Amino acid sequence: MIKLMLVDDHAVLRDGLKNILGMESDIQVVCEAVNGIEALGKVEEFMPDVILMDINIPERNGIEVTGLIKGIYPSIKILILTMYNHEEYFLSAIRQGADGYLLKDAPSDHVVDAIRAVAKGQSVIHPSMTKKFLNFSSQKKENVAVEKKESLLTEREKDVLLCLVKGMNNKEIAQNLFISDKTVKIHVSNIFKKLEVKSRSQVVIYAVQNQLIPLS
Repeated sequence: MIKLMLVDDHAVLRDGLKNILGMESDIQVVCEAVNGIEALGKVEEFMPDVILMDINIPERNGIEVTGLIKGIYPSIKILILTMYNHEEYFLSAIRQGADGYLLKDAPSDHVVDAIRAVAKGQSVIHPSMTKKFLNFSSQKKENVAVEKKESLLTEREKDVLLCLVKGMNNKEIAQNLFISDKTVKIHVSNIFKKLEVKSRSQVVIYAVQNQLIPLS
């Protein structure tokens, strides 16, 4: 059972999401919050597995709250659900540790699937944001420090990195590369340390932004 927390100041949206998620046998909405301060308090009380987080909320915005929660509870997955499709918001959320970024025009079944995906440790990015990000990244090429970091990765870690960018979970990576789940965890941990990132979403963004993998 995935314990979910909803953070949004619009009651109609929260009620709609609760109705949708109430039909799923593996997801339970354990708490709600209407602002950033309330969200921080309820996280400690309910310890959800996944938080569905809006950006535009009172008393500290969703991006700031994401960073604060991830700093204390890095294992809690945070999926941003917002109306903002600007690259700056997207990158800021990922840098603060968000595990996924969806726009509110996403179909309800996509939101449900995204919740399950981030709960399993996968990264989820709204398709239109991926296209915007690729265009945004192509205009920014700062590869001096990047080459040094990339050179720290072993060939096997580069293979794992490519699998991470493709959205594979640890089990899928293990099957794809014919290695054990334990070995995958070690490689992923090493990649995080060497690239100085905190989540799979950050790995994806870093790899694409710094052209560590083919953009195709």
